[in-house]
Amino acid sequence: MNKKNILITGGAGFIGSHVVRLMVNKYPDTQFVNLDLLTYAGNLENIADVADKPNYTFVRGDIRDADFLKDLFEKYHFDGVIHLAAESHVDRSIENPLEFVETNVIGTVNLLNTARNLWQNDFNDKLFYHISTDEVYGSLGKTGLFTEDTPYDPHSPYSASKAASDHFVRSYHDTYGMPTVISNCSNNYGPNQFPEKLIPLFINNIKHNKPLPVYGDGQYTRDWLYVIDHARAIDMIFTEGKAGETYNVGGFNEYTNIDLIHLLCDLVDEKLGRPEGTSRKLITFVKDRPGHDKRYAIDASKINRELGWKPSVNFSEGLSKTIDWYLENEVWLNNVTSGDYQKYYEEMYGDR
Repeated sequence: MNKKNILITGGAGFIGSHVVRLMVNKYPDTQFVNLDLLTYAGNLENIADVADKPNYTFVRGDIRDADFLKDLFEKYHFDGVIHLAAESHVDRSIENPLEFVETNVIGTVNLLNTARNLWQNDFNDKLFYHISTDEVYGSLGKTGLFTEDTPYDPHSPYSASKAASDHFVRSYHDTYGMPTVISNCSNNYGPNQFPEKLIPLFINNIKHNKPLPVYGDGQYTRDWLYVIDHARAIDMIFTEGKAGETYNVGGFNEYTNIDLIHLLCDLVDEKLGRPEGTSRKLITFVKDRPGHDKRYAIDASKINRELGWKPSVNFSEGLSKTIDWYLENEVWLNNVTSGDYQKYYEEMYGDR
């Protein structure tokens, strides 16, 4: 890697923590700064294992604060940005869309402006990499896949905010010649995911014999990607991707929600030694949420063809590993669900 100082935003979150761990360990001669506001989904316990690495620095801060970003960029002179910081939960966006505009749109534009001003149109060996979602493409019918050329058709405030930020990133490439790259990924799963999302929520509920709320008829289809494979893709795109390009990243694992939940129930029951079918009785169908997209499915052939990336973990293996992790990390899960994880920052950094 030619770049010597890299900013990773949102590196205490679910996907970001896996990216930070991979990059810090893989590139010991590169300095990485992890910028995270540590809102409810940011958890420094996720990356405690790299906290003392000599090429790693954590900074708590807000991408909505342009003056703060200016000072940060002037201090570290970043050669590259890997931008993951975002509000990402659809239900929360329905309740408070403005929060998603402020973080996902204005925050992204603040980063773009700050990077451009620092680099002063000298873009040699510079890169701004923006991580996005397949939800910007809207909803598919029973057939077909999202490609990099699929028109945008967002249906929730969350996906609309991510679509807007994608457009701004492309506009800075086209208007200013700024080297940017975007990736759009399918649903991630794996260790360290905040338990508002389906898989960790349901693992936790199954374990404690709580209801399993399923939207509508449960026939919504998603493509699932193991988070460590996504981190590998991000590394590959950042180091080998072509500026101005978009890369779709998917797991080639389509499941309806209800089929996934049945599989989760059976696997967790088996691992906990419960009779088969025990946890399926916990399934409760609830009123559908507004603007719910029926099906997402990613065509990841471009990143495979051009960069050689493909998933390394099949879904059954990844799901089994994920369940094992949550069952074995009860302290982490209890800290997250109780809010105690937020004390970690004060314990680690409060007196500094």
